[in-house]
Amino acid sequence: MSMGRLVKSPAGNRSARQWLMAAMLAVFCCLSQSAFAQAAGNAASLGDKYRSLTQQLAHNPFQRPLYLESQELPSALKGDIYGVLDYPFQAVNATLNDPAQGPANWCDVLILHQNTKYCHASTSASGAVLAVNIGKKTEESLSSSYRVQFDYHPVASSPDYLRVELSAATGPLSTKDYRIVMEAIPVGDNRTFIHLTYAYGYGTAGRIAMKTYLATLGSDKVGFSSAPDPSTGKSQFIGGVRGLVERNTMRYYLAIDAYLGALSSPPNARLDKRLTDWFDATEQYPRQLHEVSRADYLQMKHNEYQRQQTAQ
Repeated sequence: MSMGRLVKSPAGNRSARQWLMAAMLAVFCCLSQSAFAQAAGNAASLGDKYRSLTQQLAHNPFQRPLYLESQELPSALKGDIYGVLDYPFQAVNATLNDPAQGPANWCDVLILHQNTKYCHASTSASGAVLAVNIGKKTEESLSSSYRVQFDYHPVASSPDYLRVELSAATGPLSTKDYRIVMEAIPVGDNRTFIHLTYAYGYGTAGRIAMKTYLATLGSDKVGFSSAPDPSTGKSQFIGGVRGLVERNTMRYYLAIDAYLGALSSPPNARLDKRLTDWFDATEQYPRQLHEVSRADYLQMKHNEYQRQQTAQ
């Protein structure tokens, strides 16, 4: 009897292992099919959005195929840009949605923004993390800026759809729930339609800080959307917090465009190409985005990029 059990046990164990492996494979297949179906649905939805914006992308004041909208919620702000970039979808996907190189590439995107003082990509137990310092639009030390930790999530990647998310639970001055989300689909051999979202929430301290800024240094700042002036009835650019989120959403969109545009340059020329292209693009909208001179911006960013290569 003992010998019989010894003989049958390996076969029984193999059967159990085979059953377990089959069950795990079935679950994996179901999850894969669900993820594929979700990506296909998102791609179809983004394609519908692209077709619905045909007129807005062709006729707008941005001098490029672009559509922008923003929302002001009770304790949150959100900006969305839909635009067509002249780069193949495969290049966009491989550059910004790659688990290995994507985080570092996003750092090179984010550092173009005037308020980004530093960005370093690393790997944690939960995945890739971007340590980003946010500060003034002029040069300053890292110790006087704010550190925000973004988690990097390459959510979806397929031959016709990508989605990558950067999220941070907390930020400076009681701001929270930061999200930078980019999704994209191909719309031709060498063109990509992207949807960029920039959003964050805020508490009492954040609300006070924004009101103080908008009442002082930012009192003359405006966004890109227009609304009737209550006193005159004439159309004017919006200001306030919606103008604030629209300006930053546009800066990040132009940073993505500038980064992708520099990839065709020799490696040692890409930084200068990115910086000059980003600055020139923002100067197309001086009423909203002009802050410093070209020389000051280039010098500041060269210094910050050098610091980014060495500081931790």
